[in-house]
Amino acid sequence: MLEELYEKYDKLQRKYGDKSLNSIYFGGKKENPKLCFVFMNPTAGNIAAEKSWDGPRYPWLGTKNVWKLFHELKLIDDDIFEEIQSKKKQDWTKDFSEKVYKNLEEHDVYITNLAKCTQVDARPLKDEVFKNYLKLFKKEIDIVNPKRIVLFGNQVSSIVLNEKIKVSEVRKKKFLKDNHEYYSVFYPVGNGRFNMDKSIEDILYIKGLE
Repeated sequence: MLEELYEKYDKLQRKYGDKSLNSIYFGGKKENPKLCFVFMNPTAGNIAAEKSWDGPRYPWLGTKNVWKLFHELKLIDDDIFEEIQSKKKQDWTKDFSEKVYKNLEEHDVYITNLAKCTQVDARPLKDEVFKNYLKLFKKEIDIVNPKRIVLFGNQVSSIVLNEKIKVSEVRKKKFLKDNHEYYSVFYPVGNGRFNMDKSIEDILYIKGLE
């Protein structure tokens, strides 16, 4: 059961994350989704990281930029996207968060981070921190069993695939590992927002595969 991983992720939050923040888990379609998106690690920009939050701890709640990617990919409906863009972080509620992720589920999407340890900002994490999440991450992926898995950025791709990856050199390349199909794409938010067009191009290609 995926929920059995919560306690283990919370334990790692106390070790590697900011102790004033919640760890963030995963969300979307949890059984054989067509697409699984794997980001790096959460930050305090997610409203679910706040200790006062009593809703689901899904990735990217209360943020805006990443939803532009999903909207461009037609993985979230127009009305939901417009509502996201109109809301400030503190306007997100438990019900609205469930509504957003229900829409992603309807589009056959699952979203997670390799590391669930929430930081106060987008500071880089050492490879060793990510590697300490690998065992749990692999268990999570085995349970969800996505058809295709999209890894964002060089660091996440290199650690999951256990080889040195430069996204620019492996665009649209399929990697088979542990009976799962992986693809590496540019990180599309933060400092990587300038690569969003390339991310969209490559994910549209992956999305269109039979």
